This record gives sequence, structure tokens and C-alpha cells, in this order.
Amino acid sequence: MPDRSASDEPRTPRVCVLAPTPLLTVTIEPPTSEESHPEVHVHAGGQGLWVGRMAVSLGADVVVCGPFGGETGTVLAHLAEVERLRVRPTAYAGGNGAYVHDRRDGDRREVAETPPHPLDRHELDDLYGTVLVEAMDADVTVLTGADPARILPAAVVGRLARDLRAAGRTVVADLSGRAAAAFAQAGGAVLKISHEELVDGGFVASDSLDDLRGAALRFVEQGLDAVVVSRAGEPVLIVTAGETHEVVPPPITVVDHRGAGDSMTAGIAVGLGRGLTLAEAVRLGAAAGALNVTRRGLGTGRREQIERFARRVQVRPADGGAGS
Repeated sequence: MPDRSASDEPRTPRVCVLAPTPLLTVTIEPPTSEESHPEVHVHAGGQGLWVGRMAVSLGADVVVCGPFGGETGTVLAHLAEVERLRVRPTAYAGGNGAYVHDRRDGDRREVAETPPHPLDRHELDDLYGTVLVEAMDADVTVLTGADPARILPAAVVGRLARDLRAAGRTVVADLSGRAAAAFAQAGGAVLKISHEELVDGGFVASDSLDDLRGAALRFVEQGLDAVVVSRAGEPVLIVTAGETHEVVPPPITVVDHRGAGDSMTAGIAVGLGRGLTLAEAVRLGAAAGALNVTRRGLGTGRREQIERFARRVQVRPADGGAGS
């Protein structure tokens, strides 16, 4: 990736993110010195908001569509807007989920968790319409999954993907299980999925390179443009109908692996929104994911650092060969 001068500043893409399960997160961190007290951090979280946060860090104009309700939803929407995410809320009678994690002993220990309430039919309809309308004005739309998955039925994901495809919109999805299968059947977009999600979803028998590539190719044969497979510490795969490439960032020490995949998804979406090729966009995403694991904040990073680090990320044919 060539160096950019100030006059080559990339355009600001508009990114729409479907966040079906926004989550209020409270994390207790150890004191920074013997004289200080434990630190308590309160953030807007959940996959969609983590993706949105990283997209903002990379300079995108981000609109987040999701259900916000109850006390947690009120706090969540405010925290998201403080982080420069433009929230398009769906009224939500049940209320959002929340968790409290304690990291004072070095590991992440769950103190308390409240799951999100299911969405009723009217709330699902409102969420669908909100995403559909916002996506028409976006350069890229990102579809993220629900946790638990039952909050957003796979059939709704497939219908939304088909409608966006018919409208000629660029879509990146970070999904697993039935939602991933429904998205693949709709075709015409980019699916990012981890090797664990391919195994757990029953799409492959093992996490071998051949099995992962074969599963990705089956998705592509259903109509997807490409599948990006993240593999923890192993090279990322980009699988299209014609070829497979590996994306390899420099080795780094992991502080917290959580959030790396969401950061990668955000980088891919922002890259495509800037007009980069898929390989260049995944290179940016790999850099965002790699640097995120060196931090304790999920979906966090600095744009200048990520873009410079992306120049060190190699893209090469999966069967070996010179990197680009």
C-alpha cells in the first residue's frame, strides 16, 4: 500500500451498522499504582457498536441502527453518541442487556449479566425499516449478529440482505450459524466469519486450510462475492470464485483478543467505502484487528497507527508466493 500525502486524504465513507443487541458494559480494571484505586469503565458495547466504534476511529461517518430501551438503553444511546456514533434507535419495550466484568486479577471474570429481551414483531419491523432506509444513503452497510442469536431471526437477515442486494448496496456481514447461511443464500456481498464459527456452525469438519477454503467456496457458489475467514493467530483467508489469498500481519503480543474480529470487519467496511479493492480493504481490517488486541478497549484504535501498520500487512496467494 503506497504512502499517502496530505492531498491524498481518503474520502470519508458513510457506514450504516445494524446492531441488533447493543450492550451496556462495565469493566473493573486493576489500579495503575499501589496508591490508586481500581478503575471502573462504562461503555456502549455489543458487536454492532464495537464495529461502529472502530469505523469512527478510521474516519467514517457511522450510523448505528438498533433497539434501545429501558434504563440501559437510555445510557447506551448517550454513550454511543458521545463516541460520535449517530444512533437511529428502534423503540424497545424490553430493554437492552448489560454485563459487569472484573479484570483486577488479570483475567476477565463475569460478576453479573443481564440478557437482552427478545424483540416483538413490531420492533423487528421497525428495526428492519430503519436499517433499510439508512442503508440507501450509506456507502457500505454492515450486518452484525445478535447475541443470543434468537433476538434476530435468520430469515430477517436473509430478507434484508436480498433487499439491499436488489438495491445495489455494498454490504459486509459479520455473522455466524443460521444467520450466516441465510446471508450467503441471499448472495452478492462479503461475509466475514471466523474459523471457530465455521466449525461450530457445522459448515466444516475441521479447521484445516482445505476445509475452511472449501466451506468458503461453497458460500461463494451460492452467490457471495467473497468470504473472509479470520483464523486467530493464523493468516486471514480471502476466498473468491477465482482465487484464495492469505493476509498476514506482523506478529504481535496479545493483551486481549476480544474485539479483534469486529475491528477487522470495521476496517473492511471502511476500506470498501473508500473505494479500495477487497484485498486492500482486508489489509486495513487485518491491521485494525491486530492493533486492537494490543489494547484493553474493544473496537478501539488510532487511525494513523492502523493505516501505517496496514503497510506492513502482506497479501499473498494461499499456496505461497510473493506478498503484495
